[in-house]
Amino acid sequence: MTAQNLGLSRYEVSDSILTITLNRPEKLNADTPVMRAEVVDALNRADEDDGIRVIITTGAGRAYCAGADFDVLNSPPGGGSEGGGEVSIDDYQDGGGIVTLRMYDMKKPMIAAINGAAVGYGLTQTLPMDIRLASENARMGFVFARRGFVTEACSSWFLPRIVGMSQAAKWVLTGSVFDAREALAGGLVSEVLAPERLIPRAREIATEIVRNTSAISVALSRQMLWKMAGADHPMEAFKIDSKGMHYLKRAADMKEGVGSFLEKRAPHFPMKVSTDMPDFYPWWTDRSFK
Repeated sequence: MTAQNLGLSRYEVSDSILTITLNRPEKLNADTPVMRAEVVDALNRADEDDGIRVIITTGAGRAYCAGADFDVLNSPPGGGSEGGGEVSIDDYQDGGGIVTLRMYDMKKPMIAAINGAAVGYGLTQTLPMDIRLASENARMGFVFARRGFVTEACSSWFLPRIVGMSQAAKWVLTGSVFDAREALAGGLVSEVLAPERLIPRAREIATEIVRNTSAISVALSRQMLWKMAGADHPMEAFKIDSKGMHYLKRAADMKEGVGSFLEKRAPHFPMKVSTDMPDFYPWWTDRSFK
């Protein structure tokens, strides 16, 4: 296992699984610009590292993330333009959105292990992740309207796609804080677990991905799911499905996947995300802020 303290977060790799731990327990892991910059840097590193297949995020202590640290709310974030100063309304960029847009483009799957309080940005940052698990102790809330803010971190796009418009509107417009069971019933999290089972369960899911799947297949499938969430017609999915199948049916990973199945053995996929992604990837046009 390799571990590194980045400052306000921890970066630990074990068995091809990266765990990013938000690490300000004395502040309930309240978010700061430095923490956001560290997370983006960690994601950039992980996406280029073939030794990392899955990313888990969690919080140190009794909280996942209590949202923005209001003591430093006006500080400019790393790589963004949030905060005070002479930034025009057309140039200002929400710092949370910089993080979630990076997550949106990840080639590696992400699992949120929500171990405690997750409110405001502490919750919206989990929306571009692929799987959300919650401790029985977790309490969550999109509390922006109760603080005089609006939804941020691109959550007005992500949240309705995850839970549906009606459920999203209920949580956002009331700004209410709800428990893990309500999050499960509303489709925000997929499992609610005893606190001591949260990280082990996240690692079980991550290990299933590591041991049984092709990194190339996972990378392409993750982006197909997310990018098609905004497509205007299933024909767009058909186009990408067809390209993906054409590429992979001649590739070493499909030969290994089929061969291991027929031979009833564990697969050993040889292809790497760093070198073997198809020429048509990425198939979308990156959007600029302007």
